[in-house]
Amino acid sequence: MPWLYGWTGGEGIMRKNKLLTAYAVLVFAFLVIPLVIITITAFGGGSAITFPIESFSFKWFANVFALKSFRRSFLTSLEVALLATLIALLVGIPAAYALARSKVKGKQMLKSIFLSPTIVPGIVIGFILYQFLILTLRIPVFVSLLAGHFMVTLPYVIRVVGSSMEQFDFSIEEAAWSLGCPKQAAFFKVVLPNVTSGISSAFMLAFINSFNNIPVSMFLSGPGVSTFPSTLMNYIEYNYDPTVSAVSVLLMAATVIIMVVIDRTLGIAALAK
Repeated sequence: MPWLYGWTGGEGIMRKNKLLTAYAVLVFAFLVIPLVIITITAFGGGSAITFPIESFSFKWFANVFALKSFRRSFLTSLEVALLATLIALLVGIPAAYALARSKVKGKQMLKSIFLSPTIVPGIVIGFILYQFLILTLRIPVFVSLLAGHFMVTLPYVIRVVGSSMEQFDFSIEEAAWSLGCPKQAAFFKVVLPNVTSGISSAFMLAFINSFNNIPVSMFLSGPGVSTFPSTLMNYIEYNYDPTVSAVSVLLMAATVIIMVVIDRTLGIAALAK
């Protein structure tokens, strides 16, 4: 009977929707529950990380700001990540533009060369740069660290900005040329405004990867120059108190604040384009 088949099909769709909903809830729980546990343990009053917590306290957040090594390494990571990302943008945007505009042979090979640092393990890059920059050329540690992070961030800039460039209709730029606009002015007034979402996404992705980088930073650190993730790893080796959880909560809060600022200025939807 037709009505019976229709009812059976509708029941099957409802069952499928329930399964998809349950699956989505499980994935969401898998992602959120560890964050909730870390947040709760950050407020524990005990001397070790425990869940559930024995008592409530803010002392571990105060301990984060009291440790001089944390404050100094955080500022170092912030400085290195910001400088490396800005330099990567200055180099990567013209490179992405050239790759998108050119039709020469070997274009794919050039892209592979630019993206090679993401393929090679970070520990290999760190060791090579340590041998070449610090031991051979005797370059200062901070400059070597900045060069290493530049190599880490550049592929992300070229990949993300390059994708935006490839979606851009260059006939608009050529129309600006035909109307008498100089090529350099057309690049800044026509091309760049149309790929700002890609540039913003590249900045965020490169900055976060640079700030969180450990393999390259461990090789290129030295006396008085250490990044925040490396300092945190050294702290965990000798201490297992809720300070680590407090640091994680502060970093998550900072990330949320940055994303809110970006959403208010550019819009998350713009970054997804």
